[in-house]
Amino acid sequence: MTISARALNRATLSRQLLLAREPLTAAEGVRRVVALQAQHPASPYIALWNRLTDFTPADGEELVARVVEFTRTPRSSAEMQAWLAELYGAERKDAVWWGMKAYAPLHHVPTGPPWSFGARATFVAAGEGPAPRGRTVDQEALRTLILRYLAGFGPASVADVAQFSMVGRAPVRAALAAMADEVERLEGPDGEALFDLPDAPRPDGGTPAPARLMAMWDSTLLAYADRGRVIPPEYRPLVIRRNGDVLPTLLVDGRVAGVWRPTAEGVEATAFHPLPAAGWDELGAEAKALTAFLGARERTVYSRYHHWWAELPDAEVRTL
Repeated sequence: MTISARALNRATLSRQLLLAREPLTAAEGVRRVVALQAQHPASPYIALWNRLTDFTPADGEELVARVVEFTRTPRSSAEMQAWLAELYGAERKDAVWWGMKAYAPLHHVPTGPPWSFGARATFVAAGEGPAPRGRTVDQEALRTLILRYLAGFGPASVADVAQFSMVGRAPVRAALAAMADEVERLEGPDGEALFDLPDAPRPDGGTPAPARLMAMWDSTLLAYADRGRVIPPEYRPLVIRRNGDVLPTLLVDGRVAGVWRPTAEGVEATAFHPLPAAGWDELGAEAKALTAFLGARERTVYSRYHHWWAELPDAEVRTL
C-alpha cells in the first residue's frame, strides 16, 4: 500500500489530536499523543490546549499537589498503587500509576504552583549508586517503545523511529523485522519503507485540518528524521534554530506556514507565504481563544526567545 504525502500529514495530525480537539482528560490526552515537550513551562499547557476541549491549566497539575504531599514520606510502589486505587478506583489505578511514574515530580524539588514561568528547575538526586553505563538495548522495551511511537506518530520510517527513540537504526530495523506480525509495511511518497499499526487511523488526504498556534518545541515538529511531513523544507531553518530552539509555529492546512509570538497587543503572527482569508480567520479565532486561555498569567510567554524574530525574512505580519 502506498500513502501520499498529504495523507501522511493527516495521519500525523489525527494521531496528535490536531484535526479536532477531543473531550479527553489531561492524562488521557498525554497518553494519546505519547510525548509532550516541557522544556518551557508553557509548552505542555499550550500543547494540550491545542488538542483538548475545555482544557484548563489546573487540569495538568490537578493530582500533583496531592502526590507531593503523599510522598513526603517515602512510599513503595504497592503503597502508591493502593492510594491511587482509593482515588480513582481499582480499574483505573494501573493507567494512572503508569502516567505518574513518567510525569509526577517525584524526583524534582517543587519550585512553585502550576504554570510557574521563570522558575528555574531544582533537582534532587533520584537515587544512589553508580550511574548506568553502556548502550545495551532491551529488546522488549524497544518493542514497547516502537508500538507506542507508531500509535502516536506513525506511519514512520526506521530513521524516524531511531530519531525519536535515540536508538541506532540497526537495532530499530531488527526490532521492526521481528515485529512483522504486529506492524504493517507501507510505501511512502518517495518510495521509502514506512511502518504502522494495522488498525491505526489514516484519514484521507483531503480531510480538513484546522489552523493551530503550536507551542514551542511541539513534538509533532520534532518526532521525525524527515520533518517535511509537517514543516516545508524551506521553512525548517527559520523554525528550528541552530541551537535547537523550535519557534512557536502557525499550522495552516496541516503544515507550518509561519511563526507566532504573544505581545502586549495580542498574538503577532508572521506568515512565510500568503495565506487565504479563511486561514487568517481561523488563526484569529485561535488567537482569541489563546488569549482567554492565558488569562491573567504571563501574557508574553516565550518572550525570552523573541530575539530570533530579528533573523526572520520579510514576511506578512499581523496582530491577531
